[in-house]
Amino acid sequence: MWSTDREVAVGDVVIIWQTRDIIQPLLITPGKDFNSRFGHYRHADLIGIPYGSKVGSRNGKGFIHVLRPTPELWTMALPHRTQILYLADIAFITSWLDIRRGSRIIEAGTGSGSFSHSVVRTIGSAGHLWSYEFHEARADKAREEFNRHGMADIVTLTHRNVCKDGFTVTDTVDSVFLDLPAPWDAVDHAKKALRKDCTTRICCFSPCMEQVLRTVSALNDAGFTDITMYETLLRPHDVHQIPAALSLSEIIDRLKKSELKREEKRLRQIANSSKRKRDDSVDGVDQEEGGKKVKREGGAGGKLEEEPEVLDTTVEPVKVVFEGHMGTTPAPGQVSKVNVSKAIQEVRGHTSYLTFARLVPTPAENGVHSSV
Repeated sequence: MWSTDREVAVGDVVIIWQTRDIIQPLLITPGKDFNSRFGHYRHADLIGIPYGSKVGSRNGKGFIHVLRPTPELWTMALPHRTQILYLADIAFITSWLDIRRGSRIIEAGTGSGSFSHSVVRTIGSAGHLWSYEFHEARADKAREEFNRHGMADIVTLTHRNVCKDGFTVTDTVDSVFLDLPAPWDAVDHAKKALRKDCTTRICCFSPCMEQVLRTVSALNDAGFTDITMYETLLRPHDVHQIPAALSLSEIIDRLKKSELKREEKRLRQIANSSKRKRDDSVDGVDQEEGGKKVKREGGAGGKLEEEPEVLDTTVEPVKVVFEGHMGTTPAPGQVSKVNVSKAIQEVRGHTSYLTFARLVPTPAENGVHSSV
């Protein structure tokens, strides 16, 4: 598919990794520049560096990683022309359809090519993918990408409305994947394209239950069996380390020390307040006016001002971590840590209903006729 050389060369497609959410493809073209909020980069500076390199910007604003494309990275970075399949669905479909090296597959429609790239890597040069797209502009763009990525010998891309005109092959493929607005209209055509000398499989990708119901009816009418619908849910976790929780005795000791420090601080405040009062009695005369305690500075005729009341309610907090394993005792001078995981709330991805079925050849289709 993509370049297998160790170093980046002119004309290579690379993946520019800026952050986990900012990933994009780049065609290396001398004379062009790449600009982002992470700095300015010349394509010429990327030529000859090993794949996986961390490259600093020319203006010192940041850095990027230059990665070799894989189907997984391409799914994350590709330019979206349609809603695409993500890794959870792709992996499940590939497994259920029994796609392997040498398999012959039909895909309709092509869309942005996310599923196409994964299938091509799986089937290799010994297999073949027939891909159909009813939208001409999308078909032309996908064909251009397939050629640039070295997939032209493995993929046959056709601009065609398969629901109306059917497929271009008959009794040929091992499995069919339908990602169409109305997959039920293509079920009979898919049956004609599937091989009749062995058990074959079909998958229909639909975003709503009404589509699933109509598809299931069409599969039943066409003679498919083992009809099953799945919904794939993706839930990644972020794994990190936190300090191990304190034992109960350690918590009690820390609370006692905190209370002792608080009491010592209170006694110091009392002592300081008493000292200030003794110093004030030398320079002025304590008086009470209007129910408030005041002092007269500079003796008789001096200025009266209110004596501020010093209160301290500060309590030093005790940091206690309750996550993790209780009772762990780290070595002296060593901080103990435990591993925890947290589910990422927002995940970039999409899931739909996947309807699978098998087509088992009948004796008549295999050329065997029973006598009565």
